[in-house]
Amino acid sequence: MIPDRFDYAAPASVEEAVGLLAQGGEDAKLLAGGHSLLPLMKLRLAAPSLLVDLRRVDGLRGVAREDGSWRIGPMTRHADLQVREDLGIVAAAAARIADQQVRNRGTIGGSLAHGDPASDLPAVVVAMEGSVTATAAAGATREIAAADLFQDYLTTALQPTEVLTDVRLPVLDGWGHGYQKFTRRAEDWAMVGVVALVKKAADGSCEDVRVAYTNMASTPIRATAVEAALRGGGLDGAAIDAAAAHADEGTDPPADLNASADYKRHLARVLTARALREAASS
Repeated sequence: MIPDRFDYAAPASVEEAVGLLAQGGEDAKLLAGGHSLLPLMKLRLAAPSLLVDLRRVDGLRGVAREDGSWRIGPMTRHADLQVREDLGIVAAAAARIADQQVRNRGTIGGSLAHGDPASDLPAVVVAMEGSVTATAAAGATREIAAADLFQDYLTTALQPTEVLTDVRLPVLDGWGHGYQKFTRRAEDWAMVGVVALVKKAADGSCEDVRVAYTNMASTPIRATAVEAALRGGGLDGAAIDAAAAHADEGTDPPADLNASADYKRHLARVLTARALREAASS
């Protein structure tokens, strides 16, 4: 439970952080909240030679509404998100992350950059069709859509010398939301988590819907079959149950010590129905 030796730096700017990453090469890692990276280091599953701590970098915290979207600084803590009811599904999911101690340290940027499919917020960002901004040397930036960010287990589109500097999410006024997940203990990773977003038409039918899953593949994924089954139809219990029956289509849940792949598929169907009911009634 003791990590290997490493060097440590706490730069004061994004430019300095990028420079340190370039100097450190593939063995340099960014440190945000630390609740994903540090446990891996203690188990010697990760052994970076240099940690670049972003805690002193200005401008990477806070939430602001700009031009129909939310701008969230990547160093914004889960604890700061969970109290922002105007963020809707983001606040609902953040409030369910592990326990309060973890939420007091963990950050949205760290969660997205780590790319763990069992984390809560990556699926939220995928469902909301958000994006992130990555900054490299000389201030060069690029926007990465959430659909393109997560590439495989613990693998994202971020380059080794890029710093995640912005998270953008659309303001989904008029959408209901629901978040359901199943864990053995509150602080555990979710066996399965379901994000549901529902927009009702004037007649009460489903004008649009988005559903995304935590821990149902090597990346967070959209439940396109569920969405297609519900979009344009009713939102009564029978319609929701019929749509939720498609929940396991296109998934590849990893079996682990907590649950078999088949059990996770069962959970996905049950939790999808619950999340959709929650979203349709909110």
